[in-house]
Amino acid sequence: MNLKSNLIFTLYTIYGILLKVMASKGKARGISGQYPLVQNMTVTEGGTANLTCRVEYNDNTSLQWSNPAQQTLFFGDKKALRDNRIELVRATWSELTISISDVTLSDEGMYTCSLFTMPVRTAKAYLTVLGVPEKPEIDGLTKPALEGDHITLTCITQGSKPAADLRWFRNEKEIKGAKEVNASGKTFTVRSSLQLHVDRNDDGVAYTCKVDHVALTQTPQQATEVLEVHYAPRVHILTPHNVPQEGQYFKLECVSKGNPSPDPVMWTKDGAELPDLDRIIVEGRELTFTSLNKTDNGTYRCEASNHLGTSSADHILYVYDVPTTPLPSTTPPLHPTPPDPTALLGTHASDPTVTGNRDPNAVGQHGTDHALIGGVVAVVVFVTLCLIIVLGRYLARHKGTYLTNEAKGADDAPDADTAIINAEGNHAHAEEKKEYFI
Repeated sequence: MNLKSNLIFTLYTIYGILLKVMASKGKARGISGQYPLVQNMTVTEGGTANLTCRVEYNDNTSLQWSNPAQQTLFFGDKKALRDNRIELVRATWSELTISISDVTLSDEGMYTCSLFTMPVRTAKAYLTVLGVPEKPEIDGLTKPALEGDHITLTCITQGSKPAADLRWFRNEKEIKGAKEVNASGKTFTVRSSLQLHVDRNDDGVAYTCKVDHVALTQTPQQATEVLEVHYAPRVHILTPHNVPQEGQYFKLECVSKGNPSPDPVMWTKDGAELPDLDRIIVEGRELTFTSLNKTDNGTYRCEASNHLGTSSADHILYVYDVPTTPLPSTTPPLHPTPPDPTALLGTHASDPTVTGNRDPNAVGQHGTDHALIGGVVAVVVFVTLCLIIVLGRYLARHKGTYLTNEAKGADDAPDADTAIINAEGNHAHAEEKKEYFI
């Protein structure tokens, strides 16, 4: 019985606690529902801002919007401030929404929504106005610039809020500049400088300054300047790959690069004017030989100039004789034929190493002869040393003492005649000691 009563008491206690919790939640909900709800707004300068104030549980109490100067804009659906930019969007017991068009920087600040209860309850929303940066301008560019000059490009943009960011690009590649920010009222003026040491590679390069800002999501602002650089010319001569031979067509092309363009170019031969021949034609930058001749041998110079300087390049032309033998075939003949001695003589006759004429077009053509002579000398020296070593070893192995007949018997003889007789006797004894093998 006691257990049953205790169980009933516990259930009533839990039920009471639940009722108290639900009552407290309902009371809190009613109190919170009497407070206005607002949100902060961010708008770009020149845009439209919508301010909304909501109340979840309103007992027919009026709502009011006021500006940062505490001037009433709307009280319910009644307009209080004469400003054509401010319009009513929605007005009910639970919501009051207004709009401000063509927003300026002076509209930025804290806006207040008031709920006229006892006491009055308020909520504040901050309106942030973004200042749109102006299109940037690039200063400091001199046209044209000269190779070797030091110039400073400066990009400037004004009216940004917050401060904008400036980025430099050389064609499509980003490069770093020096940034400077100055405040001007509520907006900022931003500068970025770029130091350049100008060379000929900068000619025709586009330098672009781009503005990065939160207000420029759709219309990016940028400025571009193309650098023009004047520089002295540089010259080189293009030659054909074939070997110049008598009677052939031959062309030299003078390639010059400078700004301003060094036109026309001037051709000379051996420091003098070109010979007045019908075979030699000058057309613009090209020097053409319609039919080469031995008299065309020499040094040809191409010279180009502008107001900044002069440049030249040389080409040494050597005309070869026409070979008397046909060029070797890539496919072997079916019946090989012995070489023609007269053809070989003719070929060597046209070789500058045989005729005594040096070919200026060929570099190091006697390198093979010097190498061959050096090899022969080395072989001769080596063979001589080997012979000396072999001869020395042979003499060392057969070294002995050779005595005359007198010397062989002189040890025991009183005079020379006796020594000779003794020697002959010894020789006879030696003959007796011979052994024969059959």
